[in-house]
Amino acid sequence: MAHTILVAGTASHVGKSTVATGLCRLLADRGISVAPFKAQNMSNNARAVPRAPETMGEASDAVSDDGGDNDAYGEIGVSQYVQARAARVSPTTDCNPVLLKPRGEGESQLVVDGVGVGHYDAGEYYDAHWETARAAAVAAHDRLAAAHDVIVAEGAGSIAEINFHDRDLANIETARFADADIVLVGDIERGGVFASLVGTLELMPDDLRDQVVGVVITKFRGDADLLAPGIDAFEERTGVDVLGVVPYDDPGLPAEDSVDLPATDERAVRGDGDGVAPEHSVTVAVPRLPRVSNFTDLEPLAAAAGVRVAYVPLDASLADADAVVLPGTKNTVDDLLAIKDAGFDDELQAFDGPIVGLCGGYQLLGEELRGVDTEASSAAAAELSATTLPGIGLLPVATTFTPEKRVVDTTLDIDGTGPLAGANGAVSGYEIHMGTTEATGGVETPFARGGNASAALGASAGDVLGCYLHGLFENETARRAFVDQVFDAAGRERPAGSTPDASPYAQAATLVAEHCSLEFLDRLPEEQH
Repeated sequence: MAHTILVAGTASHVGKSTVATGLCRLLADRGISVAPFKAQNMSNNARAVPRAPETMGEASDAVSDDGGDNDAYGEIGVSQYVQARAARVSPTTDCNPVLLKPRGEGESQLVVDGVGVGHYDAGEYYDAHWETARAAAVAAHDRLAAAHDVIVAEGAGSIAEINFHDRDLANIETARFADADIVLVGDIERGGVFASLVGTLELMPDDLRDQVVGVVITKFRGDADLLAPGIDAFEERTGVDVLGVVPYDDPGLPAEDSVDLPATDERAVRGDGDGVAPEHSVTVAVPRLPRVSNFTDLEPLAAAAGVRVAYVPLDASLADADAVVLPGTKNTVDDLLAIKDAGFDDELQAFDGPIVGLCGGYQLLGEELRGVDTEASSAAAAELSATTLPGIGLLPVATTFTPEKRVVDTTLDIDGTGPLAGANGAVSGYEIHMGTTEATGGVETPFARGGNASAALGASAGDVLGCYLHGLFENETARRAFVDQVFDAAGRERPAGSTPDASPYAQAATLVAEHCSLEFLDRLPEEQH
């Protein structure tokens, strides 16, 4: 069985994902068979990956509308997808067997082994579904451990939540059922890192304290030598080694959840550090939807030279925007109501420039949403007086919601029009959505599968386009075409420069390798090297 390393934290957003990703790439570079694992994740940034064959049963007999096995795919958090790529292995749902997708009002969709189970509040999940979730996590880990030499597991939040120790699947339970070596990560930028590290060690269950092989301090700015007295005092007090001090350096890993975004009433800009002067750049406005999901779709645009991705509140003006992208949403209906309440639908209708809607954003741009009581949150559904709602009305399409969710990894052919004019060839990505979309009027259908183009894949009219393909802008042909159209619409010349390599795994590995002592890895069984 594999050796498991659990990267746990003193808090959320302390750098666990960077350390875990770096370890995955370092071990893979040593020729070790390594796989990522996170027993339970909470994120609306998900990827479609193959389901573990052992979890599929008879469901795998179902066939999707493209002739493929739609039930063969499931959802995992984006971090585990990224970590699998860093480890140079094909991700499956075993990498993240339990995923909670928040949908507002204290309610989350529970996804087990890649498949949605239902929508529950926290109390209902822990009372009625946690034991099943734990069993799925143990089984997934066992399958990974049988196929690989090392498992790099990522914890969630803090491992020291003492009110939560009896049901902490990602931290406490994983450490126990995997008999994991624990690497504890603390963030110095928020202050009090030594206090948080000591406090975390003190509050960990006694049976896990001895499994801690060391700590990593992240996000340090300045001269690391100045930390030496603190490190010495910490090691003397706890008997735990400080493995390293990692400088503040973002390797560009995709954000795991909306905590990385501005608040719904704030504006924030991504991509403005590329050295291009403001007068030579363009701004792509992205409405900060309350239930935004898969906003990692926007990261390739922010990385393009001269492109500024501005997340804006729903009551903001678009006067300074050159284009708009509507991102995905966990609840199209709820976010449509929020858009209309803020008057952002009027702002969009008055906007003169390229507009693209991705997945839920595509649905929002249509003329009508049908079966909205099926898709809406419990709170919104209780207030609805009809099962049909008018959309923003910029595309003559309508979406009908049913309980079934489509989850599939896919490649489409594109013959670009409107905001994607000039994009041609194959584009790859994934679909994760409820609802099917059909044309209600004259639209162009630039996306095709197997030679069949339809609004079920995407549609455009004039300067407005929508599609269901997440990861659209990860494809160079689509990204180049859209950016060209935005610069043309703004009347500016596109600056020279190319989009940096979107694969940050080597950068994460370098951060860990150059700044951490990894002697504990040498204690892995010899046959694993």
